[in-house]
Amino acid sequence: MADPQSNAALSAHPLPAHRLPADAPRAGVLHVRHRHTERYTVVGNHLAQHRILSATAIGIGVHIQSLPDGAPVTIKALTQRFPEGEVTIGRALRELEAAGYLVRCRVPLGGGRIATRTFFVEHPGVVQASAGGTGSGTAASASAVGGAQGLVSVPMPAPVPAPELLPAAVSESVGAPRPASVVTPLHKRSAVPVQDTVPTGPAADLLARLRLADSRLLLSARDVQRLVPAVETWLARSATPDQITRTLTASLPSQAVPIHHPDRFLEYRLTTLLPPPLPTAPPRPATAPPAPGPAPLATCDGCERAFRTHDPQALCCDCRPEATHSAI
Repeated sequence: MADPQSNAALSAHPLPAHRLPADAPRAGVLHVRHRHTERYTVVGNHLAQHRILSATAIGIGVHIQSLPDGAPVTIKALTQRFPEGEVTIGRALRELEAAGYLVRCRVPLGGGRIATRTFFVEHPGVVQASAGGTGSGTAASASAVGGAQGLVSVPMPAPVPAPELLPAAVSESVGAPRPASVVTPLHKRSAVPVQDTVPTGPAADLLARLRLADSRLLLSARDVQRLVPAVETWLARSATPDQITRTLTASLPSQAVPIHHPDRFLEYRLTTLLPPPLPTAPPRPATAPPAPGPAPLATCDGCERAFRTHDPQALCCDCRPEATHSAI
C-alpha cells in the first residue's frame, strides 16, 4: 500500500524512451520535439493560441493553411472532411472571416466578368508581397490581394473580437510604391441603387394616385410596374378608373392599423375581385306581351260627352240605359 497508485488510463501510444528531464515543470504538458523535414506547415502562435477564436475555428484555420492553392474550402467540402456539421463549420468560417484570416474578394477576370475568390491570410495586417510574386503560397496570395509588385504592405483586416470585420490601419513602408489597385472585399463594397424605369399609362397613373386616397397605399416604382398588368385587365373588362379605385380603397382597416405590404394587399384585391368581362351578344327581346295602354277617348252620340272606350259606337254610362229603354 506504500507504493503510489495512478488512476490515469494507459496511453495507446508508447511512452518516450528518455527519462523525465531534471528541469521539467511540476505540472502541465511536456513536448517531445521532432524536427520535420517534409510534410509540415508553419503556423503562427497568433492563430494557434488565439484568445477569441473557438477550438473549431482554430482547427479549421490550421487545416486551411496546410492546404495547397486551389483546394476547396467551402462548407460542403469541409463537412465531408470533418465529422462536424455544416452549422458548426459555417460558424467557424465566420469567426475566421471576422478575425481577418479568411477574406473573400471580387477579382476582375477581364471582359466585364467578376469572380469571387477566397484568400487565407496567414498573418492579418502583416502581409507582404515579394518582388517576383509568381510563386504559390503566401507570396502569390498576397500579390493577388495587393495587386502590386515590390515590397508593399497591404492593408488587411486585423483580428478583432467583434463579429463584423473592421479594417486595420497599416502604415505603408517609407519609400515603397503605393499599390496600383487593391481588390475591395465584398463586405466593403457599397450597393449602388438601381434606377427603376418609371411606368406610364392609365393603369400606372391609377396605382400612383392611390396614395392620395390613403397614405398607406404608397407604392414604389417597381411595385407599380408589377401591378400594371392586373389593372390593365380590369380596364380591358370595361371597368372605369373610378370603379377600380373605389374597389381597391373600400373597407380598408382603420388608420391605426398599418399596411406593411401595400403591393401584396392591392395584388390580392386585384386578383380576387376581378369582374367578369361584359357579354358581347346584344340583349334578347322580352317574350312577355307589352302591357295594354289606356283606352282611347270617344264622344257619346247622345250627350256629346267624352269618355274612354275601345268601341267607337258605344254610349256613355248615362245614355246607355235610355237607349236600352227606347229599344224595348
